[in-house]
Amino acid sequence: MTDEHESGGDPAEPAPAERSSIRIEHPEPGLAVLVLDPPHRPSLAVLDLVLMRDLEAALEEVATDGQLKGLVITGRAPLSFAGGADVEAIGSITEPERARELVRMGQAIFSRLEGLAKGQGGPLRTVAAVGGPVPGGAFELALACETIVVADSDKTRIGLPEVKLGILPGWGGTHRLPRRIGVPAATSAILTGRLFRARAAKKLGMVDRLTQPEYLLRVASDLALGREKPRRKERGWRALVVDKNPLVAAVVESSARKKVLKETGGHYPAPLKALELVVRAPRVPLREGFEKEAQAIGELATGEVCKSLVGLFQLSEQAKKLGKLPDGSDAPRIGRAAVIGGGVMGAGIASVMAEKGLQTRLRDLDPAALDNALRAHYSGIEKKRKRRRLAPHLADAAIDRLEFTTEPVGFGRCEIVVEAVAETLPVKRAVFGELAGLMPEDAILATNTSSLSVTEIAEGLPRPERVVGMHFFNPVPKMPLVEVVRGAATSDEVVARTAALALRLGKTPVVVKDVAGFLVNRVLGPYLDEALRMLEEGADPAHVDRLLVGFGMPMGPFELLDEVGLDIAAHAADSLEAAYGERMKKSDALAPLLEAGMLGKKTERGIYTWEAGKRGRLERGELNPLVARPNASTSLSDAEVVDRAVLAMVNEGARCLEEGVVRSAGEADLATVFGTGFAPFRGGLIRYADTRGLEDVARRLQYFASSAPIAGRPGGTAKFTPAPLLARLAEEKGRFHES
Repeated sequence: MTDEHESGGDPAEPAPAERSSIRIEHPEPGLAVLVLDPPHRPSLAVLDLVLMRDLEAALEEVATDGQLKGLVITGRAPLSFAGGADVEAIGSITEPERARELVRMGQAIFSRLEGLAKGQGGPLRTVAAVGGPVPGGAFELALACETIVVADSDKTRIGLPEVKLGILPGWGGTHRLPRRIGVPAATSAILTGRLFRARAAKKLGMVDRLTQPEYLLRVASDLALGREKPRRKERGWRALVVDKNPLVAAVVESSARKKVLKETGGHYPAPLKALELVVRAPRVPLREGFEKEAQAIGELATGEVCKSLVGLFQLSEQAKKLGKLPDGSDAPRIGRAAVIGGGVMGAGIASVMAEKGLQTRLRDLDPAALDNALRAHYSGIEKKRKRRRLAPHLADAAIDRLEFTTEPVGFGRCEIVVEAVAETLPVKRAVFGELAGLMPEDAILATNTSSLSVTEIAEGLPRPERVVGMHFFNPVPKMPLVEVVRGAATSDEVVARTAALALRLGKTPVVVKDVAGFLVNRVLGPYLDEALRMLEEGADPAHVDRLLVGFGMPMGPFELLDEVGLDIAAHAADSLEAAYGERMKKSDALAPLLEAGMLGKKTERGIYTWEAGKRGRLERGELNPLVARPNASTSLSDAEVVDRAVLAMVNEGARCLEEGVVRSAGEADLATVFGTGFAPFRGGLIRYADTRGLEDVARRLQYFASSAPIAGRPGGTAKFTPAPLLARLAEEKGRFHES
């Protein structure tokens, strides 16, 4: 799909006489090969309106060739099929009927392809030869073929991830996939939006044949011409007993609905709508099912949730450009890295580096810390091996790539070092001072500090332009964000090389200014502090947590404090107060717990008590008696609880934009979603403020700034007085994303 302005026409117009995005080749008699090769998409084909019209014209040409026996559809290379539908166009659609038109157009083209195999102008044996990324619409194109051959490569990922964009598979996917692999399996695949590896897809029956990439076209040609018989995994009796059984469908739907609601809180309409279609698909004629898809996408694609999720996807794609050097070329690939500090953060960073292909050297003065890091690395890799997320040889290599040392040796060939030692300026300066003499002059010195100035860490070092912040979040293997912190002397090249490394590690980089708290911790600080202020006023922590989870946060502020560690949270609060004064004046609510050594999950006592569950994981128990106030009460409404916490973040986020901590409102959104877990369906912190309306946000902030007890406490009014940028945009009826 693409939008009308970009494509230069309406879907109803006839296809152009010349095809530019599809090549038809005839490598041998009786065989046609359709190659997706759009010149305007040099890296990977996208099923935009230009390509779809060319595909329609190509299919018409193939249908009139009476000499053909087989048809293969493939990409320009074995591991370059297509990237699915045009996400940018999906985000631009504002009218439901326009969305339905584009869906129906795609359905008609894919039905034409499916008809070739069923004798409508044929019959032809139709084979999809796919590999590399095969998401969404690209897989739906393959599903319209009689047989699917896939390149058996670690780069192959195939599936229907549309729910992650707030829509559902609309080019036949919700109806063809259940017919192919059954309702239960299709329900799981579509609701999770998972992209499967080649062998997993074959096991499920999503594809029919595996082959090495270099043999992809040959095997597909043999299948298309009948030289090899397809070995499709047929449903047999299961199609009748399971897929077409209303009772089974009802059980599957009920179970899946409960799971979806538990995981999403009901904030995401697409999975529920997709579920409704998938469980009924085998009992509904395709034509009727396709129209239901079109109607559903007309509603979903123009909704706010879809716009938010598409916006985040586009922002994450834009972040990949940060790994380019100032001249536009790719940053050099780093082969060897070092990590200093074998604690939780350092060990996590080193483990991820080793898994992603870097020869990594981890140093700590304490052998016990290194032993713990080794066990954690081995355990993490073995878990992925058992779950088949890592091939055995790749798992072995990941384990072998991590080296351990207590001595300052072996750093002469490392191209980057990340320090994750104690959060004190003298210690970090000493570490970098030693490393500067051990490593090459152009090696990057990266600090994982969360509270110290990168500029101050670099002072006095030779070549301070190579010092940069590379701020990971805990737990490192799971958290997707890395803040790349540009110090006063940090060079553009070092920023780009660091961002490129973050991308290679599977993270999303956001470049931020060197200010206290950077971006994520700076906006998170007022949120957590305001929760503690409400605790002081008599609010029940469990109730506050429930309200904020209901708003869309992954966990409430009090559970988050226990997760982070109350000592770490208190240290961060001290740093923010020192930097920003009265506005960040911290609450003393944690003092009794800190004095008692109750630091959260790691001590099994914090704001809550924590006990081992069935799987040995710590699970939240009762409120800690040191926190509980049996006779306390508060007059705060639920809306006030949510607004005080969330708008404290919004106001600080506005100050960050005004100060240029990040370059754009979009980057702030990306960082808050990936770094704090801010509700993705709301599109990020800044988009939420824009969507709500800045006039309302400013009015609500002003109400809090002037109301007791906020106005009566140190820094309370300053925290909630609307930031100048926010106040100006509210007065002008503007938006952050348009300023």
